[in-house]
Amino acid sequence: MKRLNVEIKWSVICLGLMFILQSPSFAQKNYSEFKGKVVDARNNKALEYVSLNVLETNISTVTNSEGEFLLKVPETYSNSKVVVALLGYSKKVLNLSDLSDNISVIKLEEVYTELSEVSVSAFKDAGRLVRKVFEEKDKTIQNESVYMTAFYRETIKRRNRNVSLTEAVVNILKQPYTSKNRDAVKLGKARKSTDYKRLDTLSVKLQGGPFSTLYLDIMKYPEYIFTEETLETYRFTFDPPSTVNNKNVYVVDFKPRNKTLDLSYFGKLYIDVETLALVSASYSLDVSNKGKSRNLLVKRKPRDVVVYPLEANYKVDYKQQGNKWYYSYSNLSLKFKVNKKREIFNKVYTLSSEMAVTDWEINTDDLKIKPKDRLRPSVIITDAISGFSDPDFWGEYNLIEPDKSIESAIEKIIKNIKKEEERLEESLP
Repeated sequence: MKRLNVEIKWSVICLGLMFILQSPSFAQKNYSEFKGKVVDARNNKALEYVSLNVLETNISTVTNSEGEFLLKVPETYSNSKVVVALLGYSKKVLNLSDLSDNISVIKLEEVYTELSEVSVSAFKDAGRLVRKVFEEKDKTIQNESVYMTAFYRETIKRRNRNVSLTEAVVNILKQPYTSKNRDAVKLGKARKSTDYKRLDTLSVKLQGGPFSTLYLDIMKYPEYIFTEETLETYRFTFDPPSTVNNKNVYVVDFKPRNKTLDLSYFGKLYIDVETLALVSASYSLDVSNKGKSRNLLVKRKPRDVVVYPLEANYKVDYKQQGNKWYYSYSNLSLKFKVNKKREIFNKVYTLSSEMAVTDWEINTDDLKIKPKDRLRPSVIITDAISGFSDPDFWGEYNLIEPDKSIESAIEKIIKNIKKEEERLEESLP
């Protein structure tokens, strides 16, 4: 079978590093599960990327594309509160005991913000504000070594059908943001299933695994989008302000000044008014020029195949703890059209990956990740792990609830595996 391996090139946006270690906060065996859904209070629309954080801890999760969440909390914190927050909405603080055993529906109110004249006049030049954010990040961003437990999910679809599902719990050894040392990662619990029959004569793989999301941390790795040179190639303007966690944020829109660049991005930066820290970034790679984007994100492919990226979207979020901000969540979505010689119809594939930090602690014990345990940035995660396992596989680890389509695909795959096992058992003498 011919294989089409896809990676985000280092010159575009690097693929991330990932590791896994047991999270100290989850060393105990007893924990409670809280399930629910977060919706817009006005129209009941499901809200994705909503952060749920157990107050005065580093335990958290995020909602999936259908607004659903699953939060696992050690019994030690059963009487705690949970903070529910999303950019542009008023945060809500609830007692964990208020979340019922059944699906709880949490409604968030959208917020419309008007900054004071003083806040607006402080930065008339949006470009100057962005430069200040990067120049003074040592004042706002975590500047010590941190161990993070995170959940990673990667999916590959042909059209709208899942063909590859991969999930892993990882621990990230996050280096200080002012350090030139790169983050390290070790793989822990993981599972995958791939149905290559749906891929016909091509199998599409994402190279980099968790690195594909970790390197979207543009405060740690600004060189992949905003360097001193590339900053000059973008036009920065202010959009109407917004809020996150009931705090005001500047919204800065950016786009290339001209179309002559080989690679350029466009999107929005959300910057905390008070601390001037980056709260969130949502942006896309410009793939409108077919001549420039042809085979742009491809590492390896058959000679008779041409690949055109249709979409390349990226998102990263940061969370405040005390007076510092920490990497919290990121995702990417890549959509490709694949043309193969002598075939009438082209194929469209979508590759998505996301990673959410579910717990972390400052590395006061100066723990290290052994070189032999580190994942390589070039790893193809689907080749590195085995298949699906039992329902209690994840134990007390927090994860992102699967979308219904993913959940259904997993159930179907597990049923097929069981049928195959039963068939083999019956065939034995």
